Amino acid sequence: MELIPLFSAALVTAALFSWVNHRFIRLPTAIGVLIVALGMSLGMFGLQALGLDVRGPAAHALERLEFQHALLDGMLAFLLFAGALHVDIFGLYGQQQPILWLATAGVVVTTLVVGGATWLAFGALGLPLGLGPCFLFGALISPTDPIAVLAILKQARAPRSLEIKIVGESLFNDGIGVVVFTVVLGAVVATGHGGDHAGSLPALLAQEVGGGLVLGLAGGAVAYLLMRSIEDLHVELLITFALAAGVYALAGAVHASGPLAVVVAGLFVGNTEHRWTADDELAHAVHLFWEIVDDVLNTLLFVLIGLEVLVLDWQPRLLLAGLAAIPLVLLARLLSVAGTLGALGRFRSFSPGAVPIVTWAGLRGGISVALALSIPAGVAARGALVTVTYVVVIFSILVQGLTVGPLVRRLSGGTADGTPS
Repeated sequence: MELIPLFSAALVTAALFSWVNHRFIRLPTAIGVLIVALGMSLGMFGLQALGLDVRGPAAHALERLEFQHALLDGMLAFLLFAGALHVDIFGLYGQQQPILWLATAGVVVTTLVVGGATWLAFGALGLPLGLGPCFLFGALISPTDPIAVLAILKQARAPRSLEIKIVGESLFNDGIGVVVFTVVLGAVVATGHGGDHAGSLPALLAQEVGGGLVLGLAGGAVAYLLMRSIEDLHVELLITFALAAGVYALAGAVHASGPLAVVVAGLFVGNTEHRWTADDELAHAVHLFWEIVDDVLNTLLFVLIGLEVLVLDWQPRLLLAGLAAIPLVLLARLLSVAGTLGALGRFRSFSPGAVPIVTWAGLRGGISVALALSIPAGVAARGALVTVTYVVVIFSILVQGLTVGPLVRRLSGGTADGTPS
């Protein structure tokens, strides 16, 4: 089956699931379509047990679609650009310290804590994956997913400064997380082949992060110069679309961080629109277009996450390992958030609810699943890591996603968190 029929089938499925959620379930779209997709997947397992194999063709189609490539090489650029386009960079600047530390040191701390803790826990459960694969799991599960976070926070009504911290961290730690994952994966593969990958780590980090930032700024500046010279909606939409795709593809070609490049480009364009157009309706139309793109791709992504259950290895011990990993991932998240906000609390004030809210709002999503699926088949623990990752992600989206709104309302009291804006 070719790519276009596969994508068309996925899009039709997403539309139907979205309608079912809106008509009957009435949950936030991302969570609702995920529940419907999971329900359909479980239904296919049930039909298979009765002798009707509908799971096989569906699983084969999903494997042909290649979720990891569909997200990492396709949808991610546009989802990140759409998210960054709507972020107020001045508010982001006011929260730069917590965002910077959560998106960098927080990712590293989470990787180390999760890696070490799961190595001990999995060994106790009779699943000795090895220290390298466990740190690889820590790296791929460490970034909070901006796609999941943005979808949920739209309805959570968090205080403005708290929302900026959560969204800003998720946008940037996505790029940092992909870089850390790349580094750890390279080390694991090199170790397996008797090589030494450690010497190249600083250069790789500098190239990925620095290159992504430079490409994002350069691409955003070029787009700004082009857009400020015209007042035509169709051309401006085409420029923004080309910007998202172009900087992401170019970053991949020069081994820079595509996610970081797209986020920076989106922030640049989104916060200079008042300079390149005096037409408020035109600017609104550009934002509306990207909101629609965001909603459509976001819905499609969560449908694919729900259906991905059809192709995973569901051995009981892997399911148990995934359940054991959930509290370890949350503990690592709590340590990184509490450490960061606690250290910064000497210089600025945070409300008592900031730590639990930021901790619980750190959702894991499709990026973690895609990174797990991108692990080469030659890595012995690949199947186990994919299943464990999926269990953590499903818990994060369903349980944390459904409860973060009530938690925000209960702990924040509907007021700002006291952080200077």
